[in-house]
This record gives sequence, structure tokens and C-alpha cells, in this order.
Amino acid sequence: MAKYIFISGGVMSGIGKGITTSSIGKILQNKGFEITAVKIDPYVNVDAGTMNPIEHGEIFVTVDGTECDQDIGNYERFLNVNLTTANYITTGRVYQAVIKRERNLEYRGKCVEVVPHIPEEIISRINKVAKKTKADFVLIEIGGTVGEYQNLLFLEAARMMKLSSPKDVLFILVSYLPVPKMIGEMKTKPTQHAVRSLNMAGIQPDIILARSQNPVDKPRKRKISIFCNMAKDDVISAPDVESIYEVPVNFEKENLGNRILKKFGLNQRNNKLKDWENLVKTIKTVKKKVRIGIVGKYFETGKFTLMDSYISVIEAVKHACWFHKRKPEIVWLSAGKYDPTKLPDGNRKAKKNLEEKLKNLDGIIIPGGFGSRGVEGKIKAIEFCRKNKIPFFGLCFGMQLAVIEFARNVCGLKKANSTEFSKNCEVPVIDIIPEQKALLKEKKYGGTMRLGAYKCKIKPKTISFRAYKGSETSERHRHRYELNNSFREALEAKGMVMAGINPERDLVEIIELKNHPFFIGTQFHPEFQSRPLNPHPLYREFIKACLKK
Repeated sequence: MAKYIFISGGVMSGIGKGITTSSIGKILQNKGFEITAVKIDPYVNVDAGTMNPIEHGEIFVTVDGTECDQDIGNYERFLNVNLTTANYITTGRVYQAVIKRERNLEYRGKCVEVVPHIPEEIISRINKVAKKTKADFVLIEIGGTVGEYQNLLFLEAARMMKLSSPKDVLFILVSYLPVPKMIGEMKTKPTQHAVRSLNMAGIQPDIILARSQNPVDKPRKRKISIFCNMAKDDVISAPDVESIYEVPVNFEKENLGNRILKKFGLNQRNNKLKDWENLVKTIKTVKKKVRIGIVGKYFETGKFTLMDSYISVIEAVKHACWFHKRKPEIVWLSAGKYDPTKLPDGNRKAKKNLEEKLKNLDGIIIPGGFGSRGVEGKIKAIEFCRKNKIPFFGLCFGMQLAVIEFARNVCGLKKANSTEFSKNCEVPVIDIIPEQKALLKEKKYGGTMRLGAYKCKIKPKTISFRAYKGSETSERHRHRYELNNSFREALEAKGMVMAGINPERDLVEIIELKNHPFFIGTQFHPEFQSRPLNPHPLYREFIKACLKK
């Protein structure tokens, strides 16, 4: 029978519940247990697909095509597993399912109420994951923080599970301990309040993971122990670290894994984190840098840079750099600042500013995106990479813009564009997938893109073939627009190689350029399948080319 660990957060969001969940999973996995993880998001959205990435962060895509929270990506990277739509729960999904059942008379005439029917649906979904995966441990992360109104029903579901099977359910609270600059002392009171809020929901945490900028000392552990009604050894220090991949190693220094097993009445086991410890050693010791520029448009929020919009890209770059024993240095370039159509003095200044930035970088990535904002700035960056032999990697939207740039400046199709941001363009080298036209006409936006894993047949004697070490792969997608096959012949005649093709629909998946050290665009998102101990092959080849520059 599966054991269930609920992870909730206290004091504030963004303190690392996803990494904590992933790290606990990694520790237990390396003790020989089968692990799966579930993310619960309290918002009413059915999935994350319609959300603004600046507000929400990256939209991760599972193999079966669910657009979900970026923490699912964290679980996959740490645990080296492929999760599915069953591992993702939102308030919207739960209410949608309950209402559908009510309409179908599946409640047999009962008055359907928020309690108990909503928590029962949540419990049913968690149990289905356990049954489907046959996991020894199911880790359930509850988004947001305790005390928020929208979390109450998920906490109620957790409480009900504990009530029905007390020996099989454990509660872990990840709570922040601030160190106010004007005081200079770590304060426990916010965590005490978080525990009180959890107690009001009928839950007592079994373990507190004390997040802070510094390790938690004995006086603070003793204070939390007294006021939060728990043993001192159940307060685990979780200080800031240089790399998220260091977190499992730090937790094991305080014997977290075996404390969890003891609470479940299971025998203690040795941890086999050797490969992971070697990775952490590499991360902390590599000195030689490789500078990678990311030309995007979803990372500026006021005066702050929000890297979460591209988290899988960042992690995939890191994985590949560490594989080559290099330290990644990521440089952010806001595409809008280099868009000649948006600057008062036009193309000359934009081009000069952009070239000054790009010429000192080892490689450039144009990530995914939607809409016309910043497009011309990205196209200028792609042109510079093509002409100056700078390694270039275009992801989804980045591939499409590479096709547009090549069509305009090499094939002489000056009016080449995408129908995404120029509906009536004369030369639509990028066009909408036919079935998407009907969906958009009916305003069916959520969950209707080309989503999830699709096959790709790779052309021999290409960089992609060398990277994958074979002629076939399967990669994850999230888009509505494709390279227009009507222009393939014209593009190929001028040196663009259609290196990867979807065999079922004859859609272009990978483009390359001849006589260039690395110029690749993928219609899919390879970063979704990169792992810290197994970097994605295309990212490995990209960084390899960057090192040669």
C-alpha cells in the first residue's frame, strides 16, 4: 500500500516547495523506493495553458499533452520519470469533474456539496495516481501557502486521508524564516503562525523544513519545537544553496530520508546518492565559463527579471554545460529593446546595440513564445548568428523566426512572415495548422494546441542525427503554427536542411543550415526532456559548438 506525503508551504510563496518535493522524492528513490509526485494548484483554471508566463512562470508540457505548472518539470528532472495528466490537479479540474458527475446523475440524487464531495474527488484522484503508478510513495505538493482560502479544500482532503489511514499519511511544512536586515536575527514567529493556520485546518505537521538564507541554529530549532509542538530533530534546516541540485544532499546531512521512513514505521535504508553527489561536486568546482544569450520577452516584470518563464531552457543549458565541465553564464536580452520598428531612430541603433551584445557571447538561444511583440528584434539576432557563425538554437517560436529570417534574407522573399502576427501576409512561410483554424474560430483556446510527444524521423549526415545517435526520436510540442510545406523546396534550394520530419503528417520538426557550426531550430521543446544526469542530446551538441567558438 502506498504511503502519502503532503507538502505545504508557510509564510510566503516561492520558497521552494517544488524543489523540496523533488528532493524528498530523489532521496527516497535512491533508497530503492518507487516514487511519484502530484502537483495541486488552487487556481480555478483547468490547466496552466491559458496563463501569462510572466505572471505564472513556465508552462510545462507532459508527454500526453497536459499544459501544467513548472513544478511537474522539476519532479521529472529530479526523478528522471515522465509524468502524465493524472499527476496534475487544479481546482478547475476538480470542480469540472464533480459538476459533470452531478449532471450525469452519478451522485444518485444526493445534494452535492462542497464538503465532502470536493475533497472526495481530490482523494479519488490522488489514489488513482498511486494505483496507476504502483508507487511506494506518493508526494503531493499543495500550491500556495497555508491560511489561504483557496487551499482549504485540499487541506481538508489531506486531513480526511490522515483520518482514514493515519499510519500512511505524513505532513511536511516548508516554511520561511526571515532575517530582517535591521534586526539581524532569524525570526520564527511567521512559521509559528503558519503552523497555527495548519492546526486550524485540523493538521499537525510531522516535519518542518525551515527555509532561510542561513542554516537554522539550535536556539531557533528549540523555539520552533516548543511553540509548534514537535521534536527538535523534526525541524530540518533548508538554507539557500548555489544550485537546486544540492538540496537532496543537504537534506540527507540531517538524515531526512530515514526520519521519514521511521515515521512510517519502515526500516532505515542507506542512501545511494553517489551520482548525484558527483554532479553537485561538478557544479561547485567547475571554473571555465560558457556565455549563453537568451533573447526572450517573458522575463521583465517592472524592475525585476523573472527567470521562471524559461526555467526548463535554463536547466537544460545547465545540464549540458556541466556535462562538458563548464560553468554556465546566462545573459538575458529583451527582444523588444532591439526591435527596429519600436525605436524612434529605427534600424541602425537597434542593430548596433544588438551586435554589441551578441558578439561577446558563445551561443544564442531564441526560446518559445507567442505574438508579434519583439519579433523583429529576435529576427535581427538570428540574422547576426547566421552571418557571423555564432552557434544558434531556436526553440519552437525560435525555429519559426529562423525560417522567416532565412526566407527574407537568403531566399529573397522579402515579405516572408507568419500568419500568427500577419494574417494576410503575401508569403506565409509559417502558417497555422489547418485544424487549428476551426478551433480558433470557435474560440477554443485551452488545451487545443498541438500538445505532447510526437515522433520525429531524423535525416542522416546532419548534426541532429549525430546528436541523437540515430534516425528516430519523440519530442514534446506546444504550438499552433508550422513551417508551410509549400515553401520547403525554395528553402532547401538555398541551403536549409529539413533535418527532422514528423512521419505521420509530413511536418518539419528540425531545420539546420549547411556550412554553419551549429544553426538548428526545433518545432518541439527539447528542454522538457533534459535531465541533470542525462542532458538532452541537442543541448549537449549546442554547448559543444559554443565551446569551439
